[in-house]
Amino acid sequence: MTKNDIKASLVIGAGVGLLIQPILTNLSVDGSIGIKLFHPALLLPLTWWLRTAIFAFFGLLGPLALWICWLIGRAWKGFYQFGQFAAVGTLNSFIDIGVFNLETFFYGTSMIGNALFATFKAISFLCGTTNSFLWNKYWTFGAQEKPQASEVTAFYTVAIIGWAINVGVATLVKASGAQDSKVLVDLVAPLSGIGASFLWDFFGYKYLVFRKKAAQ
Repeated sequence: MTKNDIKASLVIGAGVGLLIQPILTNLSVDGSIGIKLFHPALLLPLTWWLRTAIFAFFGLLGPLALWICWLIGRAWKGFYQFGQFAAVGTLNSFIDIGVFNLETFFYGTSMIGNALFATFKAISFLCGTTNSFLWNKYWTFGAQEKPQASEVTAFYTVAIIGWAINVGVATLVKASGAQDSKVLVDLVAPLSGIGASFLWDFFGYKYLVFRKKAAQ
């Protein structure tokens, strides 16, 4: 685990800590955020100190999680690279969900039909995908050269398939709900899409896009 890896994990953790803020805002109820523990709901005021604590938590979690992956990777070859990809994927996910929550915040969750939901989801997914290309090329798979046309084409071919999986699953989960809710629309459905496309993305990028670097 190098110094650059530590710096990268700090940036990722801080990025997640910032991007979770619009999600918290969208999921808050009367200025509070909470989870239901049996009955009644446990609510905490969404104050600046709570936001700061959440930001600090993710900022420290990034390096800690990557260090654990590095330790496991010493015994299990390839696991550290998977850990790097997972760290980038986490940042991508929060870019995806964060941008989506900004869209729904300004438009209004109750006004979103299935078609507009898919459009908003596609925009946020493309933002995360662009971030994914840069981080995975230069950090996860250690490429040094400038992007080649064939590499970019292969990346976005894999990404488009991942997009179809991501948006399709997210839209199906959203449509399957008995009624739309903030948790379903702003969190559960987007996370379902991200989870469905995660493994496809890793193996597609590793063996189809960055295969030369990944094999070294």
